[in-house]
Amino acid sequence: MNNLLSIVTFLPAVAAIILAVFLRGNDRAAQANAKWVALFATTATFVVSLLILAKFDPSNTGFQLVEEGQWIAGLKYKMGVDGISILFVLLTTFLMPITIAACWEVEHRVKEYMIAFLMLETLMLGVFMALDLVLFYLFFEAGLIPMFLIIGIWGGKDRIYAAFKFFLYTFLGSVLMLVAMIAMYVDAGTTDIPTLMAHSFASESFNVLGIHVVGGMQTLLFLAFFASFAVKMPMWPVHTWLPDAHVQAPTAGSVVLAAILLKMGGYGFLRFSLPMFPIGADVLTPMVLWMSAIAIVYTSLVALAQEDMKKLIAYSSVAHMGYVTMGIFAANQQGVDGAIFQMLSHGFISGALFLCVGVIYDRMHTREIAAYGGLVNRMPRYALIFMFFTMANVGLPGTSGFVGEFLTLVGAFQANTWVAAIATSGVILSAAYGLWLYRRVVMGDLIKEALKSITDMTGREKAIFAPLVFMTLLLGVYPALVTDLIGPSTKALVETYQAALPVVETAAAEAQH
Repeated sequence: MNNLLSIVTFLPAVAAIILAVFLRGNDRAAQANAKWVALFATTATFVVSLLILAKFDPSNTGFQLVEEGQWIAGLKYKMGVDGISILFVLLTTFLMPITIAACWEVEHRVKEYMIAFLMLETLMLGVFMALDLVLFYLFFEAGLIPMFLIIGIWGGKDRIYAAFKFFLYTFLGSVLMLVAMIAMYVDAGTTDIPTLMAHSFASESFNVLGIHVVGGMQTLLFLAFFASFAVKMPMWPVHTWLPDAHVQAPTAGSVVLAAILLKMGGYGFLRFSLPMFPIGADVLTPMVLWMSAIAIVYTSLVALAQEDMKKLIAYSSVAHMGYVTMGIFAANQQGVDGAIFQMLSHGFISGALFLCVGVIYDRMHTREIAAYGGLVNRMPRYALIFMFFTMANVGLPGTSGFVGEFLTLVGAFQANTWVAAIATSGVILSAAYGLWLYRRVVMGDLIKEALKSITDMTGREKAIFAPLVFMTLLLGVYPALVTDLIGPSTKALVETYQAALPVVETAAAEAQH
């Protein structure tokens, strides 16, 4: 099968077109059909994506299963996967059927809701497989549209404000990236990503408005891409759109936003920032490491002050993404492996935590922590699932959350001891806000009248959580499943990056001289 990547990428879009063209009416039967078509399409996409894994050779550090063809105006349609991108593809295809299954209670404009999620899956997969700058940018930016609609149409009472804030933050960050891409094309004469990874952009220092720019063009290009990826992740201090987006988004929207969309920023750093602008990255690494440490501590403290469950988990996501950027810019094998592992693990754990909120929100229609208490008395199965993912989020050994945090901290310790020491306090703080949330929602006596008739999880809800529990445990006890797959590619990335460091030291010495 020569076009495996294209089939996986566009299968959800084909299902969306089928829904849009052939499904008529808005009665219960039509709504059920829309849900089943979306579930079948996302499940089929996951099954086909397993063929990519079956054909993938981890020992090959280059791009595999490459598809290439002429597109428009001399631009190429080029897709491929390597050890870094394949896991993000599998994470996306694995989580989307779970997300669709979590939408079963939706009754408002169901067909359009399913179309939005199917198109979003195609665009997210395209980001992780595109091997052409223009193609990557189109997938990267177009993904904003379905998420904007999901928040703006199916969100909470302040959904319009949150949708526009989400769109404007992420879109404005990407404008600088577009300018940088044009500059790269002018300099290298190509938009082919593998060629650009091997191209040496100018790194001679120069003065701009009296400011000495160490690393020259590479530093400026790095900053332009950083503006886009930092907002997407999101990093402190450009993270303020995320809590609003999460609080207003429907449950399924929050799952996709936290589990997959945020990972595009981390993937961008690994695909572009480190391999293409190593000198610019090294010059600005201290800034990024300290931003990451501040993010971990600051957003953990802010999480402690929240009264809305979704907002607390949203700030927790910002803190966990701090470990990711810290690991990536530690720029050593443990740090980069840990960052990728942390992104994968966070996809399962944060997605599950937002689903946990959705379970009780569907019953009580409030996310206020104060509205709950003593749920263990009526919902013992729910209490068990919620406790498991709370512990995984804290980083309990035996869960995937521990492995990612441990590896990123080991990598950061080698790069900057003080950053690692401060970031380690985030582990204690995550335990504080995680257990505080669990105690107030689940433990204690059931004294609120409204909660006395609440029912435990249904069979459908338990089935949704089962694969997430399985993956969180599997990666916690057998992390080699991931590290063996990504190891050769991350090793090649780190070696290529570190080979450029003598040039950086020479440039810094010239600047001091």
